[in-house]
Amino acid sequence: MFRFRLGSIPVEVQPSHLLTSAVIALSFSPGNQPGPTGSMAFQVISWMLIVFISVLVHELGHALASLAFGYRPTITLAWLGGHTHPNAPGPIPWSRDVLLTLAGPLFGLLLGVACWVVDALVERPHPVLGYFLRAGYIANFFWAALNMVPVLPLDGGRISTVLAMRISRERGFLWAQMLAVLASAGLIAVAIARKEMFLAVFFAMFGFQALRAVYEAMKGPEQVGLAQAPLVQSLQLAREALSKNQLPEARRLASSVLDAGEALTPELAGRAHHVLGWVALKEGQGRAALDHFSQVQGQRVEPHALAAAFSLIGDETRALPLWEIAWRETGDRTVMHEYAGSLIRAGKEAQALRLPGVDVAAAFSCAERALFIRGAYSEAAAMGEAALAHVPSPSVAYDAACAFARAHNLSDAVRLLHRARELGFRDADYAASDEDLAALHGHAAFEAWLAELRQSAPS
Repeated sequence: MFRFRLGSIPVEVQPSHLLTSAVIALSFSPGNQPGPTGSMAFQVISWMLIVFISVLVHELGHALASLAFGYRPTITLAWLGGHTHPNAPGPIPWSRDVLLTLAGPLFGLLLGVACWVVDALVERPHPVLGYFLRAGYIANFFWAALNMVPVLPLDGGRISTVLAMRISRERGFLWAQMLAVLASAGLIAVAIARKEMFLAVFFAMFGFQALRAVYEAMKGPEQVGLAQAPLVQSLQLAREALSKNQLPEARRLASSVLDAGEALTPELAGRAHHVLGWVALKEGQGRAALDHFSQVQGQRVEPHALAAAFSLIGDETRALPLWEIAWRETGDRTVMHEYAGSLIRAGKEAQALRLPGVDVAAAFSCAERALFIRGAYSEAAAMGEAALAHVPSPSVAYDAACAFARAHNLSDAVRLLHRARELGFRDADYAASDEDLAALHGHAAFEAWLAELRQSAPS
């Protein structure tokens, strides 16, 4: 994963996006053309670049439209496409929603037109340039058209759903999903006839999702009625955002469900509180997480979620049995190390280090992190120093220094930084920009340590 900014717009590129574009490239044959454009390596690298630029420009359309409305958008590129989060302060009016959605395909179309015009105007372009221009307008024309198909999560599906619900709020969602099922079935048939199996599988997945939404919407009133169908969709999107760690979007969607008024059922409210509890947990807010989890109805709250929430508020007495249950149920090593960290915080270090296959460094790291998140910086620093007795690692020493700095214990922070350097820490640029060490900025001993670190760095 890597991140960068386009002006005020943060962009995150996940590895799945690059991997998917590479797989797409491998599905094309170089065609035995002479020169560099005929090699498979060129094919893969060029299509990864073309897909990256095309999807980025598409998402930039959504983002710039969001900026025009005063929102603070962020862009994430993942798998075949991407997603732009407007990060609006409240619900987005339906008309703005449609315009924000249309902006993406429009920008992609404009990029395709630009490639087509340049290709037409340039006489005998270099083979590589000609290849990029032709592939650029083909990819963007195709992507713009594909995105307007009325199937969620494509832009066309978003627009058809918004407009249908505008016309008929209770039945609009159902009609939009029925249209998506028909569109998917038609495109699957066309793709199979043309032997485009990738597209057939692509629309089969989306068609199945739409068919399931239709089924849910047509259930009896004792289950999910038509008025609740849009709320079900919002909760599905909220969980997807949560799984991608897009916390503001997950919070916005789940909160919008709780604001639904008469359409809200206790079961749907419980599901919304479950999402909001996880959002609070990921943000380090233990009490808020417990408050939301206490209002969950109709589903089980995961033991490790409750355990983490209790650990964040410093109640290890309640956290410990929940961590043990979670570990016994899942067998997950991450959960085991969180359990070990809870034992260490509770003063049961020997018991923690007897857990089968425990990694001492990971156990102490988990013990320290919960203290650091809840602002118990002095305790976190002491935990880090205790960890050094077992694991003399530069990262452990550096984390302890950060905790001391947050606690405004500057002399001990510098002392641990020197220990981190002795153990092999070398990243002066990272340390200079680390917000956890902000209290040390301008401190003579810290500046001297930084200078020594830079001087010792290999040229």
